[in-house]
Amino acid sequence: MLDAQKLKSVMVLNGKTQKDVADHLGMSSKTFYLRMKKGVFGSDEIDSMVEYLKIDDPMAIFFAKKVT
Repeated sequence: MLDAQKLKSVMVLNGKTQKDVADHLGMSSKTFYLRMKKGVFGSDEIDSMVEYLKIDDPMAIFFAKKVT
């Protein structure tokens, strides 16, 4: 389960907006928003976000057992 709050905090720490990340992934802002809401990203998209946002612990964000 995606922890959207942690993902958003990582984006803020890196000075990136949802639009920035959506553009990086090659999708619209609306699509990115809906995928965050549903918690559905492909493995290639996750890999790309991990690299783009310099995420140290992707398991805590993309495979969270309990969402805060």
